[in-house]
Amino acid sequence: MKIKDIKRIPKHMTTIGGQAVIEGVMMKGPKDIAIAIRKPDNEIEIKKEKIDNIASRNKLFKLPFIRGIVGLVEAMIVGTKTLMYSAEFYEEDIEDESESFFEKVFKDKSETAEIIFSLLFSLLIVIVVFMAGPMFLTSLVKKTVKSPIVLNLIEGLIRIIFFLIYVIIISKIEDVGRVFEYHGAEHKTIHCYENEEELTVENVKKYPILHPRCGTSFLFMVMIVSVLVLSLFGWPNPVKRFLIRLLMLPIIAGISYEINKIIGRSNRIFAYILSYPGLMLQKIATVREPDDEQIEVAIEALKGVLVKDKEDDLWK
Repeated sequence: MKIKDIKRIPKHMTTIGGQAVIEGVMMKGPKDIAIAIRKPDNEIEIKKEKIDNIASRNKLFKLPFIRGIVGLVEAMIVGTKTLMYSAEFYEEDIEDESESFFEKVFKDKSETAEIIFSLLFSLLIVIVVFMAGPMFLTSLVKKTVKSPIVLNLIEGLIRIIFFLIYVIIISKIEDVGRVFEYHGAEHKTIHCYENEEELTVENVKKYPILHPRCGTSFLFMVMIVSVLVLSLFGWPNPVKRFLIRLLMLPIIAGISYEINKIIGRSNRIFAYILSYPGLMLQKIATVREPDDEQIEVAIEALKGVLVKDKEDDLWK
């Protein structure tokens, strides 16, 4: 993969990001969030709302490293809500009108409860599969490998392998494969806008499906940073090791956010080298080429967050 393959030199650098959902795309701009969904009747439904972020309420949340932790929490909340919203369009044909468990127990707070449950369940999966699992497997070679740095490196490698296996398995599911195609449409559309071309299907199709600000690249950066940070604590007993990994997770996320922010706003070759592993992970795992209809949806989502003055989109 060459530098020109991802067009690392956009004419207009932005902070716009997004997320692929069920038959749609969510775009997050400097002021708004827009969700475009291709409904079963083939029409495109667009929902737009103002961004209500935690960082705007307290200057402390805007500080380097802390803003990464806050941003990650916000992204998880917004992402979960967006996925739930997109799923509603494909649940309308279900005849069972009985109340769900959350509606019965939490009544008018059912949506909030469902979001919290989804986030906690996701966090549990991360802890068990991507934290405890690699840690346990690495401990099996402790008698052979004495170096804490090497042990942490082995643990990080196992974690990356687990992640790849997980993504490859879910990518075989047809609906997930469709989401990965919308992911590609999201990236191509942002590339087109950042290169100041008119947002048409033909223009968007010219651009690559990979993007350095992708969440997949962020996850990969988290795995790399975790190896470096956790190596500082050596290889203590299992209980201490688990607690250290749990407590350091927000800090690792904050550091990874700052690194990805630098990579995303830079056109230098060094930034490209740092972003290369994450881009390759996108290529083999989470992004696919979209069709014209999927690009149309991504364009509508992006148009929903554009501001009149491009200066509002620039990196701060």
